Amino acid sequence: MSTTNLLQFDRAGLVGWFDAHGEKPFRARQVFRWMHQKGATDFSGMSDLAKPLRAWLEQEARIEGLPVLTEQRSRDGTVKWLFDVGSGNAVETVFIPEAQRNTLCVSTQAGCAMACRFCSTGAQGFSRNLTSAEILAQLWQAEFSMRQALGLAPGERAISNVVMMGMGEPLQNYGALVPALRAMLDDDGYGLSRRRVTVSTAGMVRMIDRLASDCPVALAVSLHAPNDALRDDLVPLNRKYPLAELLAACERYLAHAPRDFITFEYCMLDGVNDLPEHARQLVELLRNRFPCKFNLIPFNPFPQSGLKRSPSHRILAFAQTLMDAGFVTTVRKTRGDDIDAACGQLAGDVQDRTSRKLTRPGAPVVASSQPIIPIRADAASPVNRSPNLI
Repeated sequence: MSTTNLLQFDRAGLVGWFDAHGEKPFRARQVFRWMHQKGATDFSGMSDLAKPLRAWLEQEARIEGLPVLTEQRSRDGTVKWLFDVGSGNAVETVFIPEAQRNTLCVSTQAGCAMACRFCSTGAQGFSRNLTSAEILAQLWQAEFSMRQALGLAPGERAISNVVMMGMGEPLQNYGALVPALRAMLDDDGYGLSRRRVTVSTAGMVRMIDRLASDCPVALAVSLHAPNDALRDDLVPLNRKYPLAELLAACERYLAHAPRDFITFEYCMLDGVNDLPEHARQLVELLRNRFPCKFNLIPFNPFPQSGLKRSPSHRILAFAQTLMDAGFVTTVRKTRGDDIDAACGQLAGDVQDRTSRKLTRPGAPVVASSQPIIPIRADAASPVNRSPNLI
């Protein structure tokens, strides 16, 4: 008999599931806290539940994460997991330690249908949406794994920030995304602030409006170009939702957002979108429009793209133009690039590695022999005049 994986529910959903089986709503809250605050997987250990209820849960339900195919640790302390989601598909999740926060980058799809030219995940194509349980399991597993690895005391949280910036377009998997977000924000779950949970989108205008109504969290928009002609080439979704529509949606979102600005991500591509005229166009596009911040991302090359990373001097000059115009601007420090965990690198060879693993039943988890590096302050970039808020 199949059982229900309780990780698929936010708290309201779990209350509904318990109610449908004739159980009191407060029981759902108890189980929810055991799962997400203590990392419990065994109902028999949930001591504040009656024994008959524990026995019934063991028959009807389970708390099950994702099989780990590989775990890799970078020299800078970044940790990347490759999770098996079945049928030869896998997703990657990245833990990024920093001085004042620890961030988890979460995937929402196996592959991606957006086909952005600079993204290795998009180059692989789209396989399927993840379920709410598969999205939330990434945080659930990373949180309790890193609590143990970092030697944290009971009650201390390993992960302070979550960014939906892994594999996939989060807003294309909206139905599964929102319950996972709600569990992350719930005080009986992970208790994360709305300011510390960020959804990144390539620009799905209608879904941005829905998110503003249903579950407003911090919003990051993959912009990457200052005009429609160039963005049509780099981000094909722009042909459906051009810049005028996208920026109008961003402005509407600010009325509901937990932060008083929108973050624009901009991947720096040598000779493509990084020239002085591109910076000036960007200033004109957004000057006096609404509060926003720019996060410039050095491109991480992969063979299929035919693109190159902008040289450092051009990135700095581009940033300076934006800052001179009054925009808060940061340059994202590349993290975990030695384990292909940097921005745009996720799943560069997932299918090859997944196939190898799945043809070797019982193959052990592969992890770097490098020890976990203690959390430390990152060296500040000369253009990081304000902290990187994502």
